[in-house]
Amino acid sequence: MLGRPNLYTAYRDEIQMLPTWTQKIAFLLFIAVLFLMPFDLPVVSHIPVIRFLGDAEWLRPMALVMVLAIAALGLNLLSGVAGQVSLGHAFFMGVGACAGVYLGGTSGETTWGHSLPIWIWLPGAGIAAALVGVIVSPVAVRLRGLYLAIVTLGLVFLGIHFGNTSWGRRIAGPPELGRPFQELDIRLWKEEKPLINVGDDGRWLWFDVSDSQKRYLFLLVFTILFAVLAKNLVRTRTGRALQAIRDRDIAAEVMGVPEFRYKLVAFAVSSFFAGVAGALFAALSQGVQARDFGLFLSVEFIAILLIGGAGTTSGALIGTFFVVMVPRFVESFTHWLDSADGGLTGALAGVVLTEGGDFGIINTAIQTPGWTLSVFDWNVVLFGALIVLFLIVEPLGIFGIWVRIRNYWKRWPFSY
Repeated sequence: MLGRPNLYTAYRDEIQMLPTWTQKIAFLLFIAVLFLMPFDLPVVSHIPVIRFLGDAEWLRPMALVMVLAIAALGLNLLSGVAGQVSLGHAFFMGVGACAGVYLGGTSGETTWGHSLPIWIWLPGAGIAAALVGVIVSPVAVRLRGLYLAIVTLGLVFLGIHFGNTSWGRRIAGPPELGRPFQELDIRLWKEEKPLINVGDDGRWLWFDVSDSQKRYLFLLVFTILFAVLAKNLVRTRTGRALQAIRDRDIAAEVMGVPEFRYKLVAFAVSSFFAGVAGALFAALSQGVQARDFGLFLSVEFIAILLIGGAGTTSGALIGTFFVVMVPRFVESFTHWLDSADGGLTGALAGVVLTEGGDFGIINTAIQTPGWTLSVFDWNVVLFGALIVLFLIVEPLGIFGIWVRIRNYWKRWPFSY
């Protein structure tokens, strides 16, 4: 009802993806802005932040946000909805990347490939990762908590090892170099001219678009599709069963929810999301290396869920944007301070930045002697501090903060 948050008079209204007209209109406007963001149009040029992210140099990190958001949505289904702690999400992304380059990459003297079109290699990457997830799940679903986390963590190191073996190099290429990945071009089969060219500059409809703009729009469509799929899955019988297992697994099984079957489904679906994201990640970076899917990437996904808000689709998307873009913002802010000549900005740069001296907390030199840290090191420290902070203060992350603010203003001036 109007002015009373979280009060519904019908179950059908409560389980809607966007239960209020305000949310529906805001969602449509937000999607329209995302699609128009890369183009120099008046409707987005007057919004400084949005237009700023639409510049050419920012489209690549925004495209990375789209890719990692798909993987984060999959981990959210497994850890946030089903309650299964996993530190091996990067492993399943690596499986998807290897399957994608095996199906879509070109064959050579030292590499395998079949040059299949994207409508085969992209779903194939997700299916391959899902099959591996199904194989692993019978062992994983019998474990809980820390033991499950350790088992899934071991998968990351196994993936790196197998990727560097002789037969793994046939798929992933040399350990230090990797191998070229196919573009995101859409072909009917193996024709030379693609049906939709995504990898080169060109013209779509009445717009002149660059390759970075094409990749951004292409990945944006996939992110929206997977977000809708994840949101709808939570609303189904399967989603309710996974939430029941997360909250009280023994009670859920007593009530007739087959725990083993639904945990297997959670692993399979989460692995499918990760496999597709891994193939898109390799296509975006134009290379596949086993070390790219290591422990740090898995920790990033944990940070995404904890900072954004575990168990919610919006939280996974918000957390991905925060984790990917904040390091980029910090780096740009550091470069801006470093280029300051004088004034207040120059004084601030003298306090914050250093190049091997005694003052400053961010070292801009190649080596970081003493107690100073580089920009990358400070980003790692920032993520660790934010994880601890959100676990203590706000377990629902940024999404939980938004819910508190929204509910407060909806019921204002009353405090109940």
